[in-house]
Amino acid sequence: MKKTILTTLLATLCLAGMTAKTFDFGTKTAPSGATLEVDSKGFIMNGRHVLPVMGEIHYARVPAKEWRREIQKMKAGGITIIATYCFWIHHEYAEGQWDWSGNRNLHRFLEICKEENMPVVLRIGPFCHGEVFQGGFPTWIVKKAQDNPKEYKLRSQAPGFMAAVQRLYSNIYAQASDMLWKHGGPVVGIQVENECRGPWKYYMALKDMAVSIGFDTPFYTRTGWPKLNGREEFGKLLPLYGDYADGFWDRKLTDMPGDYPKAFIMKDTRLSAVIATETFGTNQDTKMEQGDMQYPYLTCELGGGMMTSYHRRINISGNEALPLAVCKLGSGSNLPGYYMYHGGTNPYNPEHTMGETQASLTTNHNDMPVMSYDFQCPLGEMGQPNLNAFHQTRLLHQFLADWGEDLAVMPVDSLSGHYARRGCFEFYNDYVRIINEDGVAYVRPVEMPWHGHKVTADAQPLCYIGDTLYFIPIKGRKPVVKVDRKSYRLKFDKPVNAGGITVCVLSESRARRAFKIDGALHFANNDGGILYKDGTAIMEEYWEDGASVPSRLTRQAAAPREVPTGAQKVAAMPVDSDFDKAAVYELDCPAVDGKDIDDTFIKISYQGDCARVCADGKLVEDNFWNGKPMLVRLSDIAGKKVELRILPLRKDAPIYLQKEQRDILNAADGNALLRLTGVSVLHRRQNTFYRTT
Repeated sequence: MKKTILTTLLATLCLAGMTAKTFDFGTKTAPSGATLEVDSKGFIMNGRHVLPVMGEIHYARVPAKEWRREIQKMKAGGITIIATYCFWIHHEYAEGQWDWSGNRNLHRFLEICKEENMPVVLRIGPFCHGEVFQGGFPTWIVKKAQDNPKEYKLRSQAPGFMAAVQRLYSNIYAQASDMLWKHGGPVVGIQVENECRGPWKYYMALKDMAVSIGFDTPFYTRTGWPKLNGREEFGKLLPLYGDYADGFWDRKLTDMPGDYPKAFIMKDTRLSAVIATETFGTNQDTKMEQGDMQYPYLTCELGGGMMTSYHRRINISGNEALPLAVCKLGSGSNLPGYYMYHGGTNPYNPEHTMGETQASLTTNHNDMPVMSYDFQCPLGEMGQPNLNAFHQTRLLHQFLADWGEDLAVMPVDSLSGHYARRGCFEFYNDYVRIINEDGVAYVRPVEMPWHGHKVTADAQPLCYIGDTLYFIPIKGRKPVVKVDRKSYRLKFDKPVNAGGITVCVLSESRARRAFKIDGALHFANNDGGILYKDGTAIMEEYWEDGASVPSRLTRQAAAPREVPTGAQKVAAMPVDSDFDKAAVYELDCPAVDGKDIDDTFIKISYQGDCARVCADGKLVEDNFWNGKPMLVRLSDIAGKKVELRILPLRKDAPIYLQKEQRDILNAADGNALLRLTGVSVLHRRQNTFYRTT
């Protein structure tokens, strides 16, 4: 089947005179002889086009003891490349004092990625953003830039700033040098800077510096937005693109403002008008230069979820990620790259928040939680699956795992708002967040070659096991398969012989449990369960609600604060002293065996403005209320005096809430809302599902 499609398409492209342009970056050959190259279509592994899936996780925001399992779960979700930021402020908080220990141990993280055969793209800054305090710039460099801008101007070629970046890059390289692709390691790509207009000489100074230090990798990237000031030097950095279903950064307090609905259509432009609008405005130029279209269409920031900022409390359903990916694939993209795919928790700093805030000296457009960086993405802050996002995208990624090599060389044959065609695959989406949540996103084959036959289906391809084709249902369509134009109506979960080939359409519930591992199809025992490979074993993880946790109100909340406007003209989050007037509840930690403590969490359901959990007076978790519960690691609070502090939310607070939460607020007695609706235990269960040896 694969040879049939590839031969036909390559012959067509040659006849049309369309030759893929190959880019010349760093060393493309690993010690094993494996090669990784980039051409104008996308990635080429060992001479064959591939269509990988990239997912972002930040090592410093995830406990080091959890890295391996979480990477394994990302692989189970279909992620084949990891992207991660190296946040400067996480490693050089004070000038000259570097910390690469614990959760900051980049080298160990890369070692685990190598052991798990997971390639990595390092995003090395110096500016990263990532909703980190000052975009990742340590305060010492920010203050130097303020005191002596000629010498230390940020994001420029000022000599003092570039010397500091040289030290940053050198320290990152010391962690990653033996982990580069050319040394048999996982690091295949480097991103310099982030969301920067240039000038181009600044980009080139950063890339040249990285290369001179030793960052020799198969490719180098930049974010393809915002539009550059002036022209780039073609072929030096791959631009990667993105789109989001909604944005915490938006200044408006309404549903789906601006161009967010356009993220859910097929389109012939790669630039988005909704990314970083707080910085670059809402009228960003989305016209593509001719040279831009000669690059492969790759993404690094498809919204796998979305954070809540203080002024904009977005509640992601999890149904958004699949349509975003379908629209980009249909529009010609050959790399779905999710930001974020796995959430995390900010490192604790007693001096100030490590999250973005309006009160900081730079990168101060939004107030973010101090600790939580859940992002409502496929795998959340504690590694908990957001079931809709995780399983919907996972099933699409399995299709890409089996047919991506074919799809990667298929051009876009036709394109309209809801529909696109690439070769023998149709892409469709009419889902739009909030506006049309009854819509549907899918891929279906039309006369797809398969063992000498042509297959058309009103179902989405999932995988093939041997000669058997597996499909998953498309909402609103009956599972009909045509083989050589003869129709066969199938029953769910029953393989049938259709025109000489074996076909099976899994029911929705069965598909949700289906994982292709080592060439075989396995089905999780639990609804929503995740099957992942750990050495020679297949493990199953699922999450289970437990008993209630006793709580006692020890102090009533004072009158709700009047929400001020911050420096960036949006609602300002509470400061530490405001929580002295919060309602205080003492929580009794459950007794848990030591071996289970890392797999036990406290789930807190409340209604109000925001909440903090402190253990022996130290802040361990916080949350801006958007209708979802907050989670706390039991390992952070066990054996300590635990206080939950909740601030009431005024009805006239200038913040955005979605309709469901706004209705709760409006129905509250008096002029504010504050309720603790439940505290309970949440268990992460892990069992050996199957052992291969």
